[in-house]
Amino acid sequence: QVQLVESGGALVQPGGSLRLSCTASGFTLDRYIIAWFRQAPGKHREGVSCVSSYDDRSYYKESVKGRFTISRDHSKNTAYLEMNSLKPEDTAVYYCALQSCNGPGYCGPPLPDQYDYWGQGTQVNVSS
Repeated sequence: QVQLVESGGALVQPGGSLRLSCTASGFTLDRYIIAWFRQAPGKHREGVSCVSSYDDRSYYKESVKGRFTISRDHSKNTAYLEMNSLKPEDTAVYYCALQSCNGPGYCGPPLPDQYDYWGQGTQVNVSS
């Protein structure tokens, strides 16, 4: 059974940093496209970043380029989203999600309907 556990969300001041974690149990992340989404109150869910299943190629939403970094630690079966220079508009619930692949898969701008498994979400608040 696929289980994803997210952590790392917190209240942080503008300009601060956070690292979100998504740990899988009972299976390996290596053969999935992994994405991070976020959803602010009253807005639809948007893709923030993703990493490919085969060669770790990554995609970033334009507004987070240069500030966020997605990565995987294969030995820990965990995905991360490192967030730096946080802005109030980054405030949202952040979700990790997996897309099943038959063979190598390359991620582009992620859409929620493309993803099969989801974590519970973790709240990120960027405020003074």
